[in-house]
Amino acid sequence: MTVTASKYARAENDLYQTEPWVTEALLRHFPVDWMTVWEPAAGNHLMADVLKEKADAVYTSDIAVYGREHDSIYDFLKPHGVWPDVSAIITNPPYGKGNRQARLFAEYALTRCKGLVALLLTAKFDFGNTRGHLFSQNPRFAAKITLVDRISWTLDGVTGTEDHAWYVWTERPRLPRSPVILYAGRAS
Repeated sequence: MTVTASKYARAENDLYQTEPWVTEALLRHFPVDWMTVWEPAAGNHLMADVLKEKADAVYTSDIAVYGREHDSIYDFLKPHGVWPDVSAIITNPPYGKGNRQARLFAEYALTRCKGLVALLLTAKFDFGNTRGHLFSQNPRFAAKITLVDRISWTLDGVTGTEDHAWYVWTERPRLPRSPVILYAGRAS
């Protein structure tokens, strides 16, 4: 398969709206009932709205306001700071050139949350040789949920050219087994 460059113009502050079905696909495999969830790249809260239907509490933050107020303005990519005490971090982080921001986001999420961490990233994110410490060398890595449907970042049914997946780390491996690959789509 050939990966083609996206035809989308870059969105200011990386606001890429996540369709509700994408978060629902994650929650079918990793429920958040009774959890306190932090959505640190909350954008316009489409993901947070789905999480609020299931989680005990959802804390939202981002580097800018996109029409809906967050609990706080917070730059998750700063190496130091004070962050909320939560049992899960679930987000669609900025990727950056070569997925460098996404890698940093994953590293910081794993140090800032000892529980569930789920990041929506490109389906090839785990292929990078600079990210082995997040996957094959990380006992918390639990699953990759490959999305079989493409995401419409503009919410108009027009999809991008790249496939995506949820990458999930848990407080500890949930079973005495290797990580699993799962599949999910709009209604699966």
